[in-house]
Amino acid sequence: MSLFERYLSLWVALCIVVGIGLGQLFPSAFALIAGAEVARVNLPVAALIWLMIIPMLLRIDFAALGSVRRHWRGVGVTLFINWAVKPFSMALLGTFFISYLFAPFLPAGQGPSYIAGLILLAAAPCTAMVFVWSNLLDGDPGYTLSQVALNDLIMVFAFAPIVGLLLGVASINVPWNTLLLSVGLYIIVPVIIAQLLRRARLRAGGQAALDRLLAALGPVSLVSLLATLVLLFAFQGEQIVAQPLVIGLIAVPILLQVYLNAGLAYWLSRRFGVAWCVAGPAALIGASNFFELAVAAAISLFGLHSGAALATVVGVLVEVPVMLSIVALVKRSRGWYERAAA
Repeated sequence: MSLFERYLSLWVALCIVVGIGLGQLFPSAFALIAGAEVARVNLPVAALIWLMIIPMLLRIDFAALGSVRRHWRGVGVTLFINWAVKPFSMALLGTFFISYLFAPFLPAGQGPSYIAGLILLAAAPCTAMVFVWSNLLDGDPGYTLSQVALNDLIMVFAFAPIVGLLLGVASINVPWNTLLLSVGLYIIVPVIIAQLLRRARLRAGGQAALDRLLAALGPVSLVSLLATLVLLFAFQGEQIVAQPLVIGLIAVPILLQVYLNAGLAYWLSRRFGVAWCVAGPAALIGASNFFELAVAAAISLFGLHSGAALATVVGVLVEVPVMLSIVALVKRSRGWYERAAA
């Protein structure tokens, strides 16, 4: 892991402080940024999100889909968790905690917006950081690459319907035009650009040229993420200062959902006789989220000032420490896992 990746939660915490401070010091400047919109898309934030997402999508090789059959059991487990369990379990947990258990401690009227952010977070399987987690586990790289490529392909078609369904079930008005625009802006177009750029680099200089580009763009992606968070917290600063407990309460269903899905994917892999080097990444892919897409979609659908945007940012805050804890648990349980498979 790079320095930025290893301490991502620390950088996010610093962005909270910096964003809140800047929002208080320069309210007119941030009001001007918030007003730079076309069709409900904030242009400065959209540019930052493209810089954030495209370098990550450059890592995806859709040719790896040919190896899906070799890992069909592990792929099946992860697809089940990502698309049949995770979005729906998050909707249930979010509704229980945000609408009922924590409702007296949250700002009045914000519950549905927080739930919407949680749904957006869970409906997008992780794309880039999974490679880091899999590497830390010595997981099968062929499985990891093929699974991520397949999830990205499915996400192009499934993200909008699943989000629309769950927002409707949660009695949240679904702005379908904006949702479809978000899918086009933040999934389809970046995937096309990334794949064209990837092929051009491979033709020009092979894998070495692509690796140099990835190394150069990696910091750009993370800096763009942090800059986006500074903007979000600059707009959300007054609410956060007034009620800092909100972040902690929103984190509860996220934490429960991550551990639930990781554990279920790991257990199912064991039941179906999946090798540990595939089961480990399967658990991590089943648990982690494409938080960059979730942040982008929340901003487009509900606005920079929304509770939905804040909820997705909480997902960024907890992502690294939680996933590292799952890596540690999976590694420590390897003996138990392989004894059962013997």
